[in-house]
Amino acid sequence: MTCAATDVLVIGCGDIGERVARRERSEGRSVAGVIRSEQSERRLRVAGIRSIVADLDDPSSLKRISVRDSLVYYFAPPPGKGATDPRMEAFVATMTAPNLPRRVALISTTGVYGDCRGEWVTEDRPANPQADRARRRLAAETALRQWSETSGVPIVILRVPGIYGPGYLPEERLRSGEPVLREEESPYSNRIHADDLAQVCFVAGHHDAPGVLYNVSDGHPSTMTDFFYRVADALGIPRPPAIALEQARRQLGEGMLSYLAESRRIDNRRMREELGVKLMYPDLAAGLPSCFDRCG
Repeated sequence: MTCAATDVLVIGCGDIGERVARRERSEGRSVAGVIRSEQSERRLRVAGIRSIVADLDDPSSLKRISVRDSLVYYFAPPPGKGATDPRMEAFVATMTAPNLPRRVALISTTGVYGDCRGEWVTEDRPANPQADRARRRLAAETALRQWSETSGVPIVILRVPGIYGPGYLPEERLRSGEPVLREEESPYSNRIHADDLAQVCFVAGHHDAPGVLYNVSDGHPSTMTDFFYRVADALGIPRPPAIALEQARRQLGEGMLSYLAESRRIDNRRMREELGVKLMYPDLAAGLPSCFDRCG
């Protein structure tokens, strides 16, 4: 049995998806969130959002989802391993005539640019992913682009850096005293507030003629160490100890080292100028206080 079509469908309706879904509902549109756990189903029920239980790792469960004439937000992450995204491949395979949406908006990552040695990065820079997590995201972009070219359905790809906001801060890491790289060796990192990301997704979903690709960031990168210091200061806890890169390679985990191996500054002018987005939190100084206003 196929689920009824909706105005808006959010694939992978986690925190950002719920924020976007609430915005859509406030505009009077019918919205459904695709999730795969009972816990997520309960969360959406409390929020008043209709849920559809499906598993992107089980393509047969996707056949009951109607995307016809819907705006689709695709926020589901790729699997945790490999260099491809079979989830996206399975999803686009279900979107064939007459079951075609009117537009698909995808959250990807600025990690697809790889290490840019601290240079400013626009959407015109070729992708050069150097970690599997970024290769998976680029594979998702590629699969969606190919489907769009074949189907004729427009898409919008949003390349997103680190997200911060209530519930997103590295508080546990900071309280544990895990060290950071000393600032003079620390790479540039970029970020976007969760509220601003939801806003950009919404605008991209409804813009009359959006482009295909946008960098999404607040446009004010800083070093990763600076970010940790400023969050620690905001929490009122001691700043973490700083160590040299040579020591970090022996002491820090593989995941963190992979982030430290890449440095770039994300240019957000196309997002601001073409989509007309005015960020609520244009830098960390503006956004950090909001993280604690909601947490109490």
